[in-house]
Amino acid sequence: MAGFFERLKSGLSRTAEAVANLLARPMDAESAEQLRERLIAADFGPATADEVVEAARSAWKSEAALRKTSPAEAAAESIVRALGGETVATPAFSKPHVIMLLGVNGAGKTTTAAKLAWRWREEGKTCLLGACDTFRAAAGEQLSAWANRLGVEVVGGASGADPAAVAFDAVKAATARGVDFAILDTAGRLHTKAHLLEELRKVVRVVHKALPDAPHEKWLVIDGSLGANSLEQAKVFHEAVGLTGLIVTKLDGSARGGALVAIVRELDVPVRFIGVGEKPEDLQAFDKRAYARSVVGLGE
Repeated sequence: MAGFFERLKSGLSRTAEAVANLLARPMDAESAEQLRERLIAADFGPATADEVVEAARSAWKSEAALRKTSPAEAAAESIVRALGGETVATPAFSKPHVIMLLGVNGAGKTTTAAKLAWRWREEGKTCLLGACDTFRAAAGEQLSAWANRLGVEVVGGASGADPAAVAFDAVKAATARGVDFAILDTAGRLHTKAHLLEELRKVVRVVHKALPDAPHEKWLVIDGSLGANSLEQAKVFHEAVGLTGLIVTKLDGSARGGALVAIVRELDVPVRFIGVGEKPEDLQAFDKRAYARSVVGLGE
């Protein structure tokens, strides 16, 4: 985990270096305003920015020798609180546990589906992948290539096939085979918003017919480098299908890093996993304390 923490810290360095420098200075009015501006520029949103600044200022008010908490530690704890209660990567288990992955094209859904399958296979679980993005031929090919490498079954359909029908077949196959996880990779053509969202609602309805309590999870995969745009995407998908979690990818150098906090606060949807690189092991369960400490430049 130490190596992962270092990669996370490196990925958030764009924000962490500036924030850490400001937190190391006396927190006068000018420094406080600069810190607030930096946090807003990093997409944390005004509410979180104000709370972090107030926590840092309160820590600075005490004489240095009497301080119990440094401004950086206080700022990190404020971010932890903004991220809400404790969550687990995979909640109460049903078999098969059906997970819909949603998100716009380019966010990393297909690769994330494969990384989740790899992760759970390493834990001794069995998985089945559903290639439900039938409008992007490359998505099915990419998922099949990953499935072959992982030794995981994939259920797909011909190009242009009904995504809901593929989802139905995938869930039925997962049930028949008794696998632990069925991961459904869905389409993400947000530029055809109305059609896409109705398509996703149909997938939810049909999956429910295939298995009455499914889908158990609807996780939105967002590109960590997109910043505030991710919040708008999350609102659209949450309104359409009711998200149960977030997976944040590409926190590996270009990310400002705060958008995930803004999304959690706005939608009350927890972060389940974050990704800091291309390797399967670079997708890890979200640790909000490690994330918060990385943002302000602190070590583990």
